[in-house]
Amino acid sequence: MRRLALILAPLLVLVALLPASASPAAKRPNIVFVLTDDLSWNLVHYMPNVRALEKRGLTFSRYFVTDSLCCPSRSSIFSGRFPHDTGVFTNKGKDGGFHRFHARGGEQSTFATSLHAAGYRTAMMGKYLNGYTPEGLVDGKPLYIPPGWDEWDVAGNGYPEFNYNLNENGRLVHYGSTPQDYLTDVIAGKGVDFINSSVAAHKPFVLELATFAPHAPYTPAPRDANLFPGLKAPRTPAFDFQNNNPPRWLSGHKPLTAPQIAAIDSFFRKRAQAVRAVDDMIGRIEATLQARGVADNTYIVFTSDNGYHMGDHRLLPGKMTAFDTDIRVPLVIAGPGVAIGRTTGAIAQNIDLRSTFSKLGGAAVPSEVDGHSLVPLFGGRVPAGWRQSALIEHHGPDFQKGDPDLPAPGSGNPASYEALRIADAVYVEYRNGEREYYNIDHDPFELTNTYAKLSAKRRRQLHARLAAVERCHSGRACWAAQQR
Repeated sequence: MRRLALILAPLLVLVALLPASASPAAKRPNIVFVLTDDLSWNLVHYMPNVRALEKRGLTFSRYFVTDSLCCPSRSSIFSGRFPHDTGVFTNKGKDGGFHRFHARGGEQSTFATSLHAAGYRTAMMGKYLNGYTPEGLVDGKPLYIPPGWDEWDVAGNGYPEFNYNLNENGRLVHYGSTPQDYLTDVIAGKGVDFINSSVAAHKPFVLELATFAPHAPYTPAPRDANLFPGLKAPRTPAFDFQNNNPPRWLSGHKPLTAPQIAAIDSFFRKRAQAVRAVDDMIGRIEATLQARGVADNTYIVFTSDNGYHMGDHRLLPGKMTAFDTDIRVPLVIAGPGVAIGRTTGAIAQNIDLRSTFSKLGGAAVPSEVDGHSLVPLFGGRVPAGWRQSALIEHHGPDFQKGDPDLPAPGSGNPASYEALRIADAVYVEYRNGEREYYNIDHDPFELTNTYAKLSAKRRRQLHARLAAVERCHSGRACWAAQQR
């Protein structure tokens, strides 16, 4: 008996020393989702923690948004559905904004509601949907919190990063103008607290940290305001270039002036400064995960709601176009079973995130969700039968006063269009009948519209492929349409 006790004693000590994450409930993976605002690929260079994440995770080189505009993109992320199914095409008005998503019942079925139902603690911090304000009335009540969220720390106009209000779980809290009030840092601290409380409760968690940075006015943290002196916007072949055979909205732009170029450089420098606080936040979160012993059981997902052009095609800073500067954004995922230091060229979209999170958490995915789980790509290989196209849908031009993304003159304000992004090209159909086609293999900066040179057969093929995805309304139908 004494011998048995001597054998068991070290085992009992080992069990006692195991972290809380070893409990059965906590073995389900955690998810930290970092969603930035207007962050384009050319800013990742200034984010050392994100670059480190790339080295230990999987980078998606062909990840596209459903619309290069905040609210439609975020609605697709939450719901897993294309704009033609969410009904959200703009940031405000009859076909967009938070109130449109809410009125159509979009909040009743999101990755938060699914994971919450599956036993996860859920937290939303930072920016929600355009038009949401902590002070505003929703269904006649203030301080509204959508279903599915256990922790809610969300701002309305947080773009300046100072002097804003947060709805903190139904309590309105004002933050001022001291360095400690910088919004990105505030949500970083709250994210740390949420992780700590979730681990203490032995509960798996999903945490969305949605920054306003680096959206205009491109406000960096005070500690970063003097970084990168002399930094200029990238001078790609598209910079200050008048496209060949452009659609009407893009034609007739004059060469950028010296003051305009100087402003673009200044704005790019401020954007690079602003993302450093986002990068610091990721570092703080990762350190917390390590300290609590749950880093090896947590997926970290980093991305942006849309890209951003700055001087490309002679356009002043903006978005909303079907150019890769706007629709192709970073996506980096690291976690259990994810290939290390690999890049995949598989076509992925922001509608896929809901299904991915649900798959990881063992939650159900409703049949009406248009997206597809990215988990089959985590090993670094592209399985047979993967999608061949991404759909982008946009309503424009935008002239709505009060829209934080209202295009400034000269920044690009395209008419309504639908676009199909395939592996080697982008095809765009404008509602006014105009067409664009850029062969990205031969023209990576999308300088020459070659639609006029396509054969009649090729034009019919592209139109049919685009029309098929525009009409899809479920995961099965959309997946089939995107495999054409």
